[in-house]
Amino acid sequence: MRPSSARHGGSTVIIDGKGACSIWVHLRWLCVCLALSANPVAAQRAPIPQQLTFTPYHANGVYDVGEIVGWTVSPGPIPPTYAYKWTVRRNNAVAIKEGKLDLSSGKAAIEVVADQPGMIYVAVEAYEALTPSGAAPAVDALKFVGGNTGRNTGFYAVGAAVAPTKIPLSTPRPADFDAFWESKLAAQAKIPIEPVLTPVETTAPGVEISIFQLDALGSKVHGYVARPAVEGKFPAIVQLQYAGVYALNAAAVARRAAEGWLILNVDSHDKLPSDPTGNVPRNYAQLGNTDRETSYFLNMYLRDSRVLDYLMTRADWDGKTVVLTGGSMGGQQSLAVAGLRPDRITAVLVCVPAGADTNGDLHGHKAGYPNWPAGNPDAMKTALYFDTVNFAPRIKAPVMAGMGFIDTISPPAGVWTMLNQVSGPVEPLPMIESEHDNLTPDKGGACPARTNEILDIIVHGGSFTPKSLK
Repeated sequence: MRPSSARHGGSTVIIDGKGACSIWVHLRWLCVCLALSANPVAAQRAPIPQQLTFTPYHANGVYDVGEIVGWTVSPGPIPPTYAYKWTVRRNNAVAIKEGKLDLSSGKAAIEVVADQPGMIYVAVEAYEALTPSGAAPAVDALKFVGGNTGRNTGFYAVGAAVAPTKIPLSTPRPADFDAFWESKLAAQAKIPIEPVLTPVETTAPGVEISIFQLDALGSKVHGYVARPAVEGKFPAIVQLQYAGVYALNAAAVARRAAEGWLILNVDSHDKLPSDPTGNVPRNYAQLGNTDRETSYFLNMYLRDSRVLDYLMTRADWDGKTVVLTGGSMGGQQSLAVAGLRPDRITAVLVCVPAGADTNGDLHGHKAGYPNWPAGNPDAMKTALYFDTVNFAPRIKAPVMAGMGFIDTISPPAGVWTMLNQVSGPVEPLPMIESEHDNLTPDKGGACPARTNEILDIIVHGGSFTPKSLK
């Protein structure tokens, strides 16, 4: 499908007709495309060869304290050409058991006693090529191709949850957390919103779409707003964006509006949503990270909150429905806004949300994006004011959160910890074979599918009732 174009001011905005978004790789993490778009890179990637197959003792991947957590390991579709070793880590941080796979009988087992609430992560690594006796290993064999983590490096991982609804906080919540954020919202409330709308052409029938700009405390907010092109009042969805710097997908925004939504798709940065760079530094997440007054996430969260202020001024909003959704850093922002504005939110639907348990590296939990530096005490203190775990107690709306059990970018222990702090109803959605879902999209599809199912219920006048963990 050829790209389409839309006029904005005197320039032309190119819109990818495939609804694609770019994937940006930065340091230890990868961004994720969710809800509004597909992942074309993953869709075009050849299947990764699998030399090992893992069958969990519990099909749902969830165990109680005292049970044996385990997997039966068998040869995969491709006969093993490597020897493998394994390491079991609690919360992917503390090594508690290790060994080597012996598949001489046709299968092997990896087992560990579940001794406390938390996540179990098993790293299974190829360490040498299997060759006929006396033969030198082939050069290609030493590349250790294959694996189930989306990287094609011969590396496999499996994960399990032990009493996950009892995973406790690793770090106390700052005593002045609420006071800090209430002071920021109060300061922002004194600033006029000053909305500016610039219509954008779209090929989606029956839809109106514009670029919006709003004034916020310390920066401006930008994004796309779209709605059905008919008279009426519509339920609202606020889409927050995954990590990276890129142009937003206007075509996908229009498609969501065609379903009956008033949608506001918010750029994470102070730039036009049609601009792929905006001169935003790619290391933005690390900017100002030793002080809560200078962290890049301060203005980001305030911009997200300002979008709600603007939404509530619109005559085409139904006056009651606000759904927050996003993946990875978009999930992080969704949970922060749900905590900042708890009385305004109807539902929170997030997939592999980032930003939880930011101090976990200090307490035996592997932390993930945005990778606050554990060796810097000032950064660790600052991180707590932007940690989704600390916004969670303020959230009143029902929350659905999908987590990948082998996710190393949004570690599942942090996602569970966040859910355990929410006072309202929650729906955990375990994806036991999924890394961060841009790496293993075939294993992470359950969350966007469930998101769309819930949105379909809400847009047709129903309410979201979370499902209990099975």
